[in-house]
Amino acid sequence: MSEIRENLVYSDDHEWALRVDGNVVRVGISDHAQCQLGDIVFVELPETGAAVSAGDSIGTIESVKTVSELYSPVSGTITKVNTSLEDQPELVNGEPYEGGWIMEVEVEGDLDEALGKLLTADAYRAKVD
Repeated sequence: MSEIRENLVYSDDHEWALRVDGNVVRVGISDHAQCQLGDIVFVELPETGAAVSAGDSIGTIESVKTVSELYSPVSGTITKVNTSLEDQPELVNGEPYEGGWIMEVEVEGDLDEALGKLLTADAYRAKVD
């Protein structure tokens, strides 16, 4: 069974979001998603400074089985990407909620409203179980 953390919110596309500072959220893919993908071999990271809207494709993640799109769960500006994934994409498998995060986004508008549009841990658990 996949780990679903209570302190995160989740998108229908299996990304998670965590408020880290002010209006900034850290984004990655859920443990459920990385389990479904299998061994991650490449992560195409988005560009720092790029403006994104919730639901926009921001890159791809490649496993030995498939290539999948990555989506932004919130709208805003990408302020940071996890460059460690360029050399260690397997961090997404081993640490999806720590070292395997994808990007940080400064949310435009009301952060609570943006996060409120995402799934709670219980709602996400009901979706994937």
